[in-house]
Amino acid sequence: MCLRDREIKKIVVAGLLILSSWGMVACAPTVKVETPQEPITINLNIKLDADIRVKLEEEAKKDIAAHPGIF
Repeated sequence: MCLRDREIKKIVVAGLLILSSWGMVACAPTVKVETPQEPITINLNIKLDADIRVKLEEEAKKDIAAHPGIF
């Protein structure tokens, strides 16, 4: 092999390495983190339920005090 053939092989190998590295970079997955377009809503029905139970318990205590012979 003459010197010119070796140089051509080096250039071809370098070109193949560059092309293969570009191919690997092009196929790399990307991750995007985006904020939601609509606001996040949280349902707080628990507080309403607790208020209703407290009101019912207070009414029950008043009824028992007013009519002690029921129970």
